[in-house]
Amino acid sequence: MKPKIYITHKIPEKGINMLKNDFDVELNDYNGIVSKNHLIEKSKDKQVILSLLSDVVDFEVITKCKSLKMISNYAVGYNNIDINAATEKGIVVTNTPRTLDETTADFVFALILSVARRIVESDKFMRSKKFKGWGPMEFLGQDVYNATLGVVGMGSIGKEVAKRGYYGFSMDIIYYDRSFDPSSVGFKANSVSFDTLLKESDFITLNVPLNQGTFHLIGEKELKKMKKTAYLINTSRGPVVDEKALYKFLKEKRIAGAALDVYENEPDFISGLETLDNIIMTPHIASASKKTRELMSVKAAQNIIDYFEGRIPSGLVNKDVIKLEIG
Repeated sequence: MKPKIYITHKIPEKGINMLKNDFDVELNDYNGIVSKNHLIEKSKDKQVILSLLSDVVDFEVITKCKSLKMISNYAVGYNNIDINAATEKGIVVTNTPRTLDETTADFVFALILSVARRIVESDKFMRSKKFKGWGPMEFLGQDVYNATLGVVGMGSIGKEVAKRGYYGFSMDIIYYDRSFDPSSVGFKANSVSFDTLLKESDFITLNVPLNQGTFHLIGEKELKKMKKTAYLINTSRGPVVDEKALYKFLKEKRIAGAALDVYENEPDFISGLETLDNIIMTPHIASASKKTRELMSVKAAQNIIDYFEGRIPSGLVNKDVIKLEIG
């Protein structure tokens, strides 16, 4: 009998087609957040869940889906999954690392340039037919060239962001990452304390996973330390930033602006953010290029294939589960 897979949302077909011959694939064509009850009902007889980061695969889901052998997450992050519960039950969890680094770094710079040069704001201005002719004081923004870029988290994405800043815009790169090996960077980047990064950066980009240590990493205390002319960019996970505090600082113009691609309670966000001109908000699309999303589907599928063919998946998250199997 073929192993059964539940794919919680439509993903690029290349990955799905890789699975169809050797697996019994059920695809959910609903576009939106999948409820826990729906996920349990659809997955209780499945050996694999191919999940999105918006799917909460917690202790209850893992416990009630008794046939489950694997969770293949269509994402790099995996904070949506109870890793400890999965490992305890002998369930393999995988992700899609190094599939979206370049694409996400490109998007970070799209946000930096857009918010600094007031692109979205001026686009709205044009569409409303308010433009009366060129003026020397209209829509003055901030230069990106030669500015100081503060990178919080110098993982694979953070390094690509820093590289673009250094080589593309001659930016001074400072970073905060306790575990980062500076010898792995081929350009000048200075390690600084978190406080120093907050105080000296013209642009701060957040590139960290969501965990207990990064929840509300940026709150009122941290925002107070930023320059009044500084910008905050978040493409990591929404709860890394205290949205309520950010709204207050943006409304009072205590920092220059922000660009968010992720939110504390997706798809919702703090009421009032949408009324501000000094913020750009995008719907979690940092990895949304056709090539990258297809590559993610291939990676998620290959993780499944590798596991069921007796190989260790390259995207394995909970390596302890393999030790338990061997033991």
